[in-house]
Amino acid sequence: MKKLALVLAALIALGGMAFASGGGQSSGGGSSSGQVQIALLMRNIDEQFLKDYSESVRKLAAEKNVALNVQDARSDGATQLTQLQTLLNQGYKYFVIVPCVSELSEQMNQLIQAKGGAAAYSNIQPTVDALKVGKNFFFASSPEFVGGRYQGQLIADYFDKNPGKAPGKAVNMLLILGQLGHPAQVNREAGLLAELKTRGYTVNIIARDTANWTPDQSQQKMDAWIAAYRGKFNVVAAQNDGMALGAVESLIQNGFTKSDSSDGTTLTVPVLGIDATQDAINSMKENKLYATVLQDAVGQSASAFDVVYQIASGTYKAGNAAGGTPAATTPIDEAPANDASIIGQCYLVPFVPVDKNSTYYKTH
Repeated sequence: MKKLALVLAALIALGGMAFASGGGQSSGGGSSSGQVQIALLMRNIDEQFLKDYSESVRKLAAEKNVALNVQDARSDGATQLTQLQTLLNQGYKYFVIVPCVSELSEQMNQLIQAKGGAAAYSNIQPTVDALKVGKNFFFASSPEFVGGRYQGQLIADYFDKNPGKAPGKAVNMLLILGQLGHPAQVNREAGLLAELKTRGYTVNIIARDTANWTPDQSQQKMDAWIAAYRGKFNVVAAQNDGMALGAVESLIQNGFTKSDSSDGTTLTVPVLGIDATQDAINSMKENKLYATVLQDAVGQSASAFDVVYQIASGTYKAGNAAGGTPAATTPIDEAPANDASIIGQCYLVPFVPVDKNSTYYKTH
């Protein structure tokens, strides 16, 4: 964080610096007279959920004739700060942001506020103090604890239907985590374990480690775990679909398959993810992945884009719905939507559990 603070100080001092590429991609950065300009700052477009999110914003911008500039920070906070300052210097004031880290959100908002701009955040939460910088800063995302609870619900439902696979209601879990310390990693895990406890299951974590949201790292991790713990686990929970699909591939290659899919999967051990990407749905249709939880990339991006567009076009009023999602009115347990003073700046897009009985599964 010291490095990032130094970078921020340098950016403020060198406001006229030239654009630093930093893995950035731009589309329609200029604008004709009167055309709304919005910049999309992405943590890492290589992740499937974030790729879907960015594509949704591109479509929304085209529909509204917005000049959209898209930047990819490649998961580097210093790069994202550079991109923000450069865009501000180029005249951009309105931003949709998937930040690299929560801790930078207040500093980013102070820079935007100094230019009279606005921003909406998704996926990684801004801090409460970041939203308190001004009423023109927003959170448009999904409560991660709830996503974890839904994953726990799907696991409990599976073992309720197949009690012989969890004797004594014991869930022996391999848990594949996202980036350690990421709000989604922390809250999804907490929600998962809380739900299984509520449903009367004893959870034994056989192995738990990060695969940093990537399928390749997940598959490698699973290969090692299978060698060490074969026969000792009865479920694999991954904190996103990419990692879940990496686990599926490892199980297939290591012989964890059966001909009968009456329990919803041809794997001998169910694997569950979160996000409900199309790749995950396709895997479910092939009877591989057992279930997932919809994190609505389209819903989140629509809410974030719409509230920023309303600000930019002068149509925003406090309490307006955005992208079909109403402004929140009641605080929840998860930051930043746990603070009553900024709850109206939060748009909470619901998670949805997805199994083969789900409408989302049947329509995708």
